[in-house]
Amino acid sequence: MPTSQDMTTHLEPGLLDALQHQVALFARRAEQTRLGGVGQVRNSMDRAAYLLLNRLDREGPMGVKALAAGMGIDSSTVTRQVAPLVDTGLVKRTSHPEDGRAVVLQLSPRGQARLEEVRSSRRELMAQVTDGWTESERESFCSLLTRFNTALSARQAGMSPMDQGAAGLPSINAQNPSAMS
Repeated sequence: MPTSQDMTTHLEPGLLDALQHQVALFARRAEQTRLGGVGQVRNSMDRAAYLLLNRLDREGPMGVKALAAGMGIDSSTVTRQVAPLVDTGLVKRTSHPEDGRAVVLQLSPRGQARLEEVRSSRRELMAQVTDGWTESERESFCSLLTRFNTALSARQAGMSPMDQGAAGLPSINAQNPSAMS
């Protein structure tokens, strides 16, 4: 099995250094942007809340275990992250229709409205940041960023990106970025 050193020897170190630096800057600026946003609504929803609400919106009601599995985190983390969303009325806890003992999490109307406010603010921000880009450039950037996120997710799961496809895991594409959490 090749070592990390073996895998990078054929790659340009300067390019890899530039890439890791740009990713670090991107992460910092993305967090600053989340806090600074556009308009009154701004982007002021923490990342965990946004990803949970987005998944519930796109995939519908589900249990904690299913939500955790889909996001690649453990159930206790989801339970901890969902608690304030339930407390603020953004998520509803309901009984499973077939097994009344099981809990199902569902986006509330208030959660749907708040999620749409944040999405709208973030769409406006993306439009401003990519002003002057062609549609093709936006699509290419989204495609490459999606590919990068997929590779990071696969690596975290202990798979190479090739293994992920071979394992039949869902492909993440620019049309369904919410699949990546």
